[in-house]
Amino acid sequence: MTEGRISARVASIAPSATLAVTNKAKALRAAGEPVVGFGAGEPDFPTPDYIVEAAVAACRDTANHRYTPAGGLPALKEALAAKTKRDSGYDVDPSQVVVTNGGKHAVYNAMAGIIDPGDEVLIPTPYWTTYPEPVALAGGVPVPVPTTITDGFKASVDALEAARTDKTKALIFVSPSNPSGGVYSRDQIEAIGRWAVEHGIWVITDEIYEHLVYDEHEFHSMPVVVPELADRCLVLNGVAKTYAMTGWRVGWIVGPADVTTALTSLQSHQTSNVANVSQIAALAAVSGDLTAVAEMRTAFDRRRKAMHQLLSGMRGVECLLPEGAFYAFPSFEGLIGQTVGGVTVESTLQLADLALEQAKVAFVPGEAFGSPGYARFSFALGDDDLGEGLGRLGDLLATD
Repeated sequence: MTEGRISARVASIAPSATLAVTNKAKALRAAGEPVVGFGAGEPDFPTPDYIVEAAVAACRDTANHRYTPAGGLPALKEALAAKTKRDSGYDVDPSQVVVTNGGKHAVYNAMAGIIDPGDEVLIPTPYWTTYPEPVALAGGVPVPVPTTITDGFKASVDALEAARTDKTKALIFVSPSNPSGGVYSRDQIEAIGRWAVEHGIWVITDEIYEHLVYDEHEFHSMPVVVPELADRCLVLNGVAKTYAMTGWRVGWIVGPADVTTALTSLQSHQTSNVANVSQIAALAAVSGDLTAVAEMRTAFDRRRKAMHQLLSGMRGVECLLPEGAFYAFPSFEGLIGQTVGGVTVESTLQLADLALEQAKVAFVPGEAFGSPGYARFSFALGDDDLGEGLGRLGDLLATD
């Protein structure tokens, strides 16, 4: 008998769909299947050598074998404040920074810090699969705000206002976006920021893809564009995407000092300090230049163009050219009700299973992101694998 053994809150959590797809693809490859996976949300590059060497040296320093302040090493917090000023123009004090165990930890602690039971949090779709879960765990209510390929997957002020109620406490804002690849313009960011200020709404803005923008698109930090928002804004970030450090688990929150003080207290009971070696690796990363991310961005730029061209040429598929991050988010709505590989397609969830079974291609269906009919394809994989995988998918979709 299992009833009551697991708390209702934890039992309600949906497992990460992106990790599930990646793990399934890895398991099939380990069993000898030639699977090409488009599910991974991490760069396929090694962490730069100078960062690794800083970590190696840190391992030998006995000071790093001990507890350190729960909210982060003072030197790292100072460096993160300087990096924030350098990269986005946001001038903050080190006391406004809390170092977390990766970006997901930052999301969870941000929600724990400002959301009370019954508070509503607006989350434009498609959203990263993790966002709704910590809202619900904090007792809040995730409120999806739908966007589509027609509006470039960007929520308008009118759409946000239509979703707002007297219980709306916060908005989760992401640009560049995982999973859509969309980048909001400065004018769009300003309009949303001023709307949030007008209605006293918190904005949790995830800036982890800040350096991955393409063509004429630009990253803008909302509290810089709308300074009046700073007192009700939490900025989330991390080293994972910029420096190919997903496994090192270092993220951070920047926010008003009263909130970051409270979150430091929470973390002192929750995890204590982030691993010191990882923090020192992050210190080397953010204190260095951006050469490594520039090299990655060049490769991602080439791959996004190839992916867009290949997806756009497939039967029943419509795809926007990604503007940022390393994802495409094509629509497969033209295939719903059609026969593919001898099967009538009823959903992108079903299509993803069919592609894995018949073409050995793994991608994350849009249902995981609150957007049925779509799917996320990461282009953080080798050029040859990208071409091979999309070639197989195109062949599958061409068969009825």
